[in-house]
Amino acid sequence: MSRRCQITGKGVLTGNNVSHANNKSRRRFLPNLQEASLTSETLGTAVRMRVSTRGLRTIEHNGGLDAFLTSTPNRKLPEEAQVIKRRVLRVQAKKQAAAGA
Repeated sequence: MSRRCQITGKGVLTGNNVSHANNKSRRRFLPNLQEASLTSETLGTAVRMRVSTRGLRTIEHNGGLDAFLTSTPNRKLPEEAQVIKRRVLRVQAKKQAAAGA
């Protein structure tokens, strides 16, 4: 499983460990990923995702998973998030068609 946030796309960065003697050795900066169950009001279920803590804050700031996905353009979303966004939009379209009929 890759170390990549399924909302923001944040991944592993590389850099140097620098000692007191200024010796440099390569290291990895890992994102703070959490396995989270995010509730989708439209789908009526919880969606399990591997999300960074910054991604969780972003979702909450935008009013929940559905609001975040529908307001964010596809070019800014990773593929996993685009799949969930398509499901949400499909269900929203069905609900609007049922309400209009």
